[in-house]
Amino acid sequence: MINKIRNEKQYLQVMDIIEGYIQKATDGGSFSTLMNHETEELEKLSLLAEKYEDEEMKLMPIPMTLTAVVETKKKELGITQKGLASILGIAEPKLSQILNGKRDPDVDFLKSLHQKLGIDGNLILERV
Repeated sequence: MINKIRNEKQYLQVMDIIEGYIQKATDGGSFSTLMNHETEELEKLSLLAEKYEDEEMKLMPIPMTLTAVVETKKKELGITQKGLASILGIAEPKLSQILNGKRDPDVDFLKSLHQKLGIDGNLILERV
């Protein structure tokens, strides 16, 4: 039994084992279909994965505003504001006005964020 996840490869292996146990449990209808030692291992591996995520992965917090979400996506893609406007199919001044809060985003802009940038629709709606 592993006592500490030391790298991403081990983390992914642990996550595969966890997923296997979850799949087995859901195929059987409940976690009671797991053997006692499987349930114990699932609990231990889950705690190890959580600890690794907290200490090593340093997950980025979810941006709180629509502008922050778009800016984060722009940085992820490594593109300029002009490039982003091109991807979204809008004029750069319009994008600038939206991102600077001088103009409200319209439905077409919001749809483009979802369809062209892959930003979750719920995330968009929560921040409009």
